[in-house]
Amino acid sequence: MRLGFAGTPGFAVPALDALTHSAHTLHAVFTKADGTAGRGRKPTQSEVKVRALELGLPVYQPATFRSEEACRTLRDMQLDALIVVAYGLILPPAALGATRLGCFNIHASLLPRWRGAAPIQRAILAGDALAGVTIMRMEERLDTGPMLASRGVEIEPSDTAASLADRLAGLGADLMRQTVDALALGTAVEAPQSEAGVTYAEKISKAEALLDWREDAVLLLRRVRAFNPAPVAETRWQGVQLRIWDAEVLERRGRGEVPDEPGRVIAASAEGIEVACGAGALRITRLQLAGRKPMAAGEFLKAQRLAGARFGNS
Repeated sequence: MRLGFAGTPGFAVPALDALTHSAHTLHAVFTKADGTAGRGRKPTQSEVKVRALELGLPVYQPATFRSEEACRTLRDMQLDALIVVAYGLILPPAALGATRLGCFNIHASLLPRWRGAAPIQRAILAGDALAGVTIMRMEERLDTGPMLASRGVEIEPSDTAASLADRLAGLGADLMRQTVDALALGTAVEAPQSEAGVTYAEKISKAEALLDWREDAVLLLRRVRAFNPAPVAETRWQGVQLRIWDAEVLERRGRGEVPDEPGRVIAASAEGIEVACGAGALRITRLQLAGRKPMAAGEFLKAQRLAGARFGNS
């Protein structure tokens, strides 16, 4: 089949690779416009664009698909299908209907759970046991289209949003290649989504990354895992931002002369920095002071004294 591909972040690259090495032909890659990053606001290309250029594929970067020009470009390609993975632009009805078979999306959840922008992070925050990917036909409404395939994986206790996304990206790529093969053969079967159990994965806000030490340590650890690699869980120490990249839960509460109040550092060693929570304690194993690089707790403590310190947001 003649395919188009629309995607932007690294999560979409495995699917781009899988389709490039399939029996089908990729005629165009759509990705978001180049942005800027860093203090120098240097121009940056999306990970999909970088990979597409390496593969010698033509790249298109329309600012929007709401324009007649962009939709006409898509129609003129006479594609059989457009494969969409974390593209980042809304596809209006005119774009959804611009290919022979339609548009098909890899969504990083077991639909209808976690429709929306941040399914991986929301699954970790909710303490879900399972995550997964669903291949669906795209409709005008958000993540409501009929499903062609799905596959689940267990969320490991050590999973961060980054590690889970890596696993789901590979899983989704394999499943999409199989689905495209079935579409070509005319054997693909679509099933409507159930309206029972629908949940919405709202976009993550930076405010959610600010830890409230009055919460249970288990819930705080979920935030640390869900917000790695972005926006990264954080607290304040002496009025300065302290980002927390990795941690683990301790069931016990600290005891000793220092009051065991939420946010209080109750122990600090090469193993980690133990902080009292509303219930239990969190041992921070990797952290980052504002303006510095992330480092292991042992390295951090060589330059910083935390005995009796209190973390908080005031």
